[in-house]
Amino acid sequence: MMHRRRFLTTTAAALSTPYLARAQTDDLRSAIDALPQLHSIQVSKGDETLLAEAPRGPGLDRLANIKSCSKSIVALLLGAAIDRGEVGSVQAPLSEVAPNILPANATPGVEAITLEDLVTLRAGLERTSGGNYGAWVSSRNWLADALSRPMVAEPGGQMLYSTGSTHILGAALTEATGQSLLAQARERIGRPLSIEIPPWTRDPQGYYMGGNEMALRPTAMLKIAMLMRDGGQYEAAQVITESWVAASTRPYARLPWSGLSYGYGWFLSPSGYTLARGYGGQIIAAHKSRNLAVAITSDPTQPARSGGYFGDLMSLLDGPVLALG
Repeated sequence: MMHRRRFLTTTAAALSTPYLARAQTDDLRSAIDALPQLHSIQVSKGDETLLAEAPRGPGLDRLANIKSCSKSIVALLLGAAIDRGEVGSVQAPLSEVAPNILPANATPGVEAITLEDLVTLRAGLERTSGGNYGAWVSSRNWLADALSRPMVAEPGGQMLYSTGSTHILGAALTEATGQSLLAQARERIGRPLSIEIPPWTRDPQGYYMGGNEMALRPTAMLKIAMLMRDGGQYEAAQVITESWVAASTRPYARLPWSGLSYGYGWFLSPSGYTLARGYGGQIIAAHKSRNLAVAITSDPTQPARSGGYFGDLMSLLDGPVLALG
């Protein structure tokens, strides 16, 4: 028989749990109020949604530009193509997977760049992001432009954040599968998760942009966060292989200015988050050990630097959000 003191202690703890959770959620709401750039936030623990609010912006059910979170979606599509045997392995070189996308003036050595080099942003080619982005997307052929840029690092070595690398990867997947990135995303992620994936920007040759400009509803972003948290499963169906999700969360490079590492298209935080990050503060985040999934949208027109708003978002994730786990 339970002793009276233990019974009272156990009962008091059980009764206090809702109040504790409410207090933690209130702490999170207070932190959100201090972030005027934030549009929406959703936090799920297991199958329970702990918070789903859109204090600003168009709301939880309107499409939002997820910016470079698109890179993480393309990385999942690479895993799906390998699982289906359409691509031999992550070590396959461009010359084997998609020789037709290599331009006549390609930089020597690009044919040996592997899909792993591309998905980890270690292709070695001069970046097309940052100050080079405008000229790149204004070019007549985005693939030829990216693949003819000089080699500034050894492939497989230094991480060079570049949307061009993910665009090359997306085009390679299009050639290997015979399906556009849109068709792959709809069939291999959209359908099993019951989420809408509308068409987005295409390059002058018709390839969907790999690495930017995709739009999703915040509620769809949360489902992808849950997919990553649960080892590629969604509602008991294995959408992406568990082995690919595990490989995606191994660090291949570390970014000194943010403290984050980078796997197969996903950032990895010291506190245990796997996250997709997009310009302005778009975030899809999973914390497996705490059973948390998080989706955040923000004003896409404002910057979100590691020393500024994105740093504030990481403090939010590592503080009041992590406390909910």
